[in-house]
Amino acid sequence: MRVIAGTYKGRRLKAVPGVSTRPTTDKVKEAVFQVIGPYFQGGTCLDLFAGSGSLGLEAISRGMDRAIFVDQHPKAVQVIKQNVAQLNLESEVEVFRADAYRALGAAAKRGLSFDLIFLDPPYGKGQYEKLVSHALELHLLTEDGIIYCEHAAMETPLLNLDELALLKQENYGGTIGISIYQRRKL
Repeated sequence: MRVIAGTYKGRRLKAVPGVSTRPTTDKVKEAVFQVIGPYFQGGTCLDLFAGSGSLGLEAISRGMDRAIFVDQHPKAVQVIKQNVAQLNLESEVEVFRADAYRALGAAAKRGLSFDLIFLDPPYGKGQYEKLVSHALELHLLTEDGIIYCEHAAMETPLLNLDELALLKQENYGGTIGISIYQRRKL
């Protein structure tokens, strides 16, 4: 697993040991960033269910200013911190061990908003519509902000939220699906 473009292109990242997390493949990551970027002029991203942190770190490598990583598993949090330290990004990053809903509430209390939110929960446990609705209710997505959902190919989330427009929905290799939404201008 590596950073595939930008400032940290080619830098290797550690993966979370075990089979409970599955890293986003380079092919999928490249396709995703071609839709949402491919490069950014600053901004802040939230990587929920962050695993190794590869999506948020890719966003920083491509120009995001800051990233907040959230995962509830201690091994994942440890790996994220190791990857952040390896890239010397401690000043641009915050890492939290927390439940996704609790993390969203904490971000709202701090008055944060995000240009990009990554949702990559364990397959079959997504609750995408509930998570996204909660983030929108808490005003955590900026105008024109993007939400990326990674899911099992058979688990395509259909977010019927008036505030979001579907930018892309695709399956890769019959197992991984992505859905990318952008906040509509009101």
